Amino acid sequence: MKINHLTSAEENLMRLLWKLGSFYLKEIMEQHPDPKPHQNTVSTYLKILIEKGYLSTQKEGRIFRYQTVVPFEEYRKFLLTELAENFFNGSGKEILGFMIGEHMVSPEDLKEFNIDINPVERKEPEFDYVNEILNPKKDKKKKKKKKKE
Repeated sequence: MKINHLTSAEENLMRLLWKLGSFYLKEIMEQHPDPKPHQNTVSTYLKILIEKGYLSTQKEGRIFRYQTVVPFEEYRKFLLTELAENFFNGSGKEILGFMIGEHMVSPEDLKEFNIDINPVERKEPEFDYVNEILNPKKDKKKKKKKKKE
């Protein structure tokens, strides 16, 4: 399935549409948080999202029922893959290392997912900063003081 880029406005609307799954324009207007956009604006966005392959329609009498086509999880995977390719050399390891370095993920968070953090130094260069975070080097002066005692 080819996924197309969304503008931030389209993405914001899709967040609501993913929650609804299948819906009529009236339901979107009722569920949209304030300030509510004009109905014509929403209709225009729906047409764009259909063209981009995110929605499908089914005519029911004089109105249309809309259905999301691209699942939220697929869109999230698409965005993360693009992020990895454009900013982290396509490496999930680099993303994880960055997130640990920025304190967005802690070693304790990784344990919740049964990810074993092996304290053994890794030789790959992309692990250098991860190793420093997970295995900080002890202060050499403290070691020398302990040896003298």
